[in-house]
Amino acid sequence: MSETQSARTSRLDRALNLIERIGNRLPEPFILFGLLFLVVAVVSTAIAAFGVSVTIPGAEKATPIRGAFTGEGLEFLFTKMAENFIGFPPLETVVTIMLAVGLAERTGLLTALIRAFFGSARGSVLPYAVGLVGVSASVMADSAMIIIPPLAALVFKAAGRHPVAGLLGGFAATGAGYSTSIVVTSLDALFSGISNKVAETLPEPGTLVTPVSNYYFNAVSAVLLGLLAGFLIDRLIEPRLVRGGVPREAADGEQDTDLQVALEPSERRGLVRAGVAFLLATALVLLLVFWPGSPLANSDGGFLPDSPLMDSVTTLIFLGFAIPAIAYGAQAGSITRAADVPRLMALALRDLTGFLVLAFMLGQFIALFNWTNLGSLVAVSGADLLQSLNLDGYPAFLGFMLLASLLNLFIISGSSLWTLMAAVFVPMFALLGFEPGFAQAAFRVGDSATQIMTPLNPYMIIILGYLRRYEPDAGIGTLVARMVPFVVPFWLLWALVMTIFYFFDLPLGPGMGIHIHP
Repeated sequence: MSETQSARTSRLDRALNLIERIGNRLPEPFILFGLLFLVVAVVSTAIAAFGVSVTIPGAEKATPIRGAFTGEGLEFLFTKMAENFIGFPPLETVVTIMLAVGLAERTGLLTALIRAFFGSARGSVLPYAVGLVGVSASVMADSAMIIIPPLAALVFKAAGRHPVAGLLGGFAATGAGYSTSIVVTSLDALFSGISNKVAETLPEPGTLVTPVSNYYFNAVSAVLLGLLAGFLIDRLIEPRLVRGGVPREAADGEQDTDLQVALEPSERRGLVRAGVAFLLATALVLLLVFWPGSPLANSDGGFLPDSPLMDSVTTLIFLGFAIPAIAYGAQAGSITRAADVPRLMALALRDLTGFLVLAFMLGQFIALFNWTNLGSLVAVSGADLLQSLNLDGYPAFLGFMLLASLLNLFIISGSSLWTLMAAVFVPMFALLGFEPGFAQAAFRVGDSATQIMTPLNPYMIIILGYLRRYEPDAGIGTLVARMVPFVVPFWLLWALVMTIFYFFDLPLGPGMGIHIHP
């Protein structure tokens, strides 16, 4: 390495170490969100006292900011505490899937799969495999953020590489690239539905936005971002981990490179039985899907944009892990009686106790933030600011993408953020002659990259729990510092892809161009 490269690396290390030290001085997540809860309560009460309201484009009347320390607010706080906890959106997904994933882990299925598929693979390709799979994993919806990272850690460990690099890289690729994928996902259908709902009220509505209207842009972005994620994992994240020391398992004498790769005969038979069980379960689901009058179809007989099938992602993932796990365990000997299944599931829930406690406070904070309507105020104020700058052409889109990235720090849900922003910017850009599908594609650039560095992302707290298995002293600052190297390159590369599509006037997907043509 040259002296110049060494100096740059040293400066980067110092900057990231500073971020880590500052971040780790923050309180524990439970206390942090408790303090944020109080901040939202005080700020909302103060704003509500002045009678402030926010007008969301398309709404019939203004939405008032509601104060927590008012009669209405206190009623909400006292009557909705349990509901806010149980209704915390990621809770149902995390707990349900972890029952099945924990079962697959404790029966030995996951370890056997990793050893079978990656034990003899070249470790040099793993970062790029994790990057490509992670970026396109949004086909599993939010479930991807709790499945890909720990599996990537197991893959790295089995190959003798640093498991934390796999964990962090898997989360970064999945989270920062969530708005794109090589395959069409339910998010495409959801975004297109929102775009069309706004566009249909315009004098020049442009081309109808479909789930494949951004496919060309998505496919190119997914491949490039996946490769970039692999490069960052391999050349930046893992070398810093190696310089920082070995993971906890190695410190205890359990060297990653000494993992036994060869499978026992019982394990091989278990994998065969698990594979057969998975194929049979898949065949039954497909039969149910394509059966005439399928109960998983919507009222029109289709599946997009909304249908029971699209709402069944968590169930399908649960079955996809649980059924093969039971089949494997019965063959390999880790399940010898029916009572072993709930026992192993209970052990999986035991590992989630810390998250469940944190979910209580997270649920209260997010529920109050939404109830006060502060999120809508922030989004609309940002949109008004951008409009007031009177930007035109491509600079307007750059400002739009930057605004989406900033708002994404506070409003993690892509569909919620696009609902707010589309109401303002789809009409604005249509007046400038741009297709709603292009505005939607530009939104994708800003929608995901920054969500892997904000503590308001509940899945970030889950990843912190996994990280502490290897580094018990890790804090929020540790995780944020290791996500920053992904955020900026992801944003810049994604924006570059958008720039190329824009200036070369390339189609974003089948039938979807950049400009509205009369």
